Amino acid sequence: MIETKTNIGTRPYTATRNACKLCTPLGASVVFKGIQGCVPLIHGSQGCSTYIRRYMISHYKEPVDIASTNFSEEAAIFGGDRNLEIALNNIIQQYSPEIIAIASTCLSETIGDDLNKMIKEYTKKYQAFKLPHLLFVSTASFRGTHMNGFHDAVNKLVKAFARKQEPGDHINIFPGFVSPEDIRWLKEIIMEYHLPYIMVPDYSETLDNPGWNEYKRMPEGGTSVEQIGKTAAAKASIEFGRVLGKTPHTAANYLENQFGVGRNAMGLPIGIKETDIFLEALTEISGQSMPEKYKIQRGRLIDAYIDGHKYIFGKRAVVYGEEDLVIGLVSFLEEIGIEVVLCASGAKSRRMQKILAEDIKMNPKAEVLEGGDFEEIAERCRDLKPDILIGNSKGYYIARELNIPLIRLGFPIHDRVGGQRIAHLGYRGAQDLFDKITNAIIEQKQNSSPVGYKYM
Repeated sequence: MIETKTNIGTRPYTATRNACKLCTPLGASVVFKGIQGCVPLIHGSQGCSTYIRRYMISHYKEPVDIASTNFSEEAAIFGGDRNLEIALNNIIQQYSPEIIAIASTCLSETIGDDLNKMIKEYTKKYQAFKLPHLLFVSTASFRGTHMNGFHDAVNKLVKAFARKQEPGDHINIFPGFVSPEDIRWLKEIIMEYHLPYIMVPDYSETLDNPGWNEYKRMPEGGTSVEQIGKTAAAKASIEFGRVLGKTPHTAANYLENQFGVGRNAMGLPIGIKETDIFLEALTEISGQSMPEKYKIQRGRLIDAYIDGHKYIFGKRAVVYGEEDLVIGLVSFLEEIGIEVVLCASGAKSRRMQKILAEDIKMNPKAEVLEGGDFEEIAERCRDLKPDILIGNSKGYYIARELNIPLIRLGFPIHDRVGGQRIAHLGYRGAQDLFDKITNAIIEQKQNSSPVGYKYM
């Protein structure tokens, strides 16, 4: 037996039963789908790439090609160098990509495959041919979550392609793992400030396509290798995520140390407080005041807070998911008067609780579960008796058991359509979230009323 210690006490358990996280190469694959002309290649068993494709297709409702080196028993024993060579040749022949991004798996990492050496040997063997860029990111799931894979992939891309050049007037945006709708909002608001930008990654089109007459192996869109190269010449970088902001090895941190590009680290702009911080940064960088349309959106949001206050004040919520998403949501819920009783994440950075206490000023009585799983979350929910759950689809069975609403957001959303179009960021995103949460609580009260009513 082993023990886990959190601020909700010490409990013995034999193993993680239903982790509140996803695998590391999945996060890297999402990033790679946001790079123009890129094909992700998973170095490991076919099941790893199938799992990633299933999750991404189910959430984004788009065809997603994820290649695999397709380990057999022989490769698992003697190494996957031959499998890698065959996979690279097949991808080049079938896709003609600009870049092949290789992510390792638990299996290939455990047997000790040296991907960097393999790539060098492959490049030397086929040096007579015009090869695409080959990039490798180490993404063993036994030492991280999908968010580690996501951020490590962004960092590796910038380190591989950023080059010193004449300073530009653009900014870099590192949005983190947000929805395609959120990325579109970020691009919209930055354009309102008349700022050229480079978004890394940008899967706003590649993972939320218009209808096609014919299937496209590689959807149009994404950040180009050339654009990533220019990140070193930006006037500033904005990097979202309070946990990420306290991590020294990030893409924006690298650009600051190597090229002098100023790093602006801040929380995900969810709710008024965090969105204000983001817009203030854009105002300072651009020298322009907040566009009038966003002042109006902010005012409407405040008015909505007032309108819905009597329905949601004092309600109790459980929030779970990626650390930075949970932190952003807690900041938002504190604004609107909902009492957060439990925050949970499968990550083990040990930063979330401190940030919630010191930066967000969360209710000190709230419980924080780091490195947790859904069975633990369910156990605590039975005792805490929340009014609402907020997180991805994986918590549905808890909400069903407790007969309380589940506000679906984040990733993955498997049991509803539109996961790729959920708005989390900005005043507009906060307005959508506020309406969803308030109406879910009203509907729950209405449905459970013995009398029944149709007017508030």
